[in-house]
Amino acid sequence: MIILIAGASHTGKTALAQRLVKRYGCFCLSLDHLKMGLIRSGRTRLTPLSSDRELTELLWPVAREMVKTAIENGQDLIVEGCYIPFDWAKDFSEKYLAHIRYRCLVMSESYIRAHYGDILAHACDAERRTSDDCTLEGLLRDNALALEACREHGAEYILIDKDYSVDF
Repeated sequence: MIILIAGASHTGKTALAQRLVKRYGCFCLSLDHLKMGLIRSGRTRLTPLSSDRELTELLWPVAREMVKTAIENGQDLIVEGCYIPFDWAKDFSEKYLAHIRYRCLVMSESYIRAHYGDILAHACDAERRTSDDCTLEGLLRDNALALEACREHGAEYILIDKDYSVDF
């Protein structure tokens, strides 16, 4: 089984992936780790500050082929990150789609407004962020865009609205 976990920054993708790894003992590919590996090795001209579009164009084709390889080898894999395109399913035949589960984590506007302090307080639960430019306006914008894109592409999402209770 392949699990794709997408969503805007600070929605809990990495934390959810880590919980699933512990529960099921499968491997996990962090697209942030892949990004930094390519950047630090000099294999790309992009930087951590490059646009999400540019980073998705670089990272998704590699991750997509890793997903296909895992399926072909009968391996379980979690792929998590904000660089999974909302129209990801177009890249796979039915043979592959039967093995993939996708969820996008999306926080509602009311949740963000009510829990902004909690979101900031939990920003380092799954990883040490050396810098964090998370703003209320950015969270509201990015989650609204993610929800709109999920609906536009028919991508499944988990709406975090009343309290943070996310599981797969």
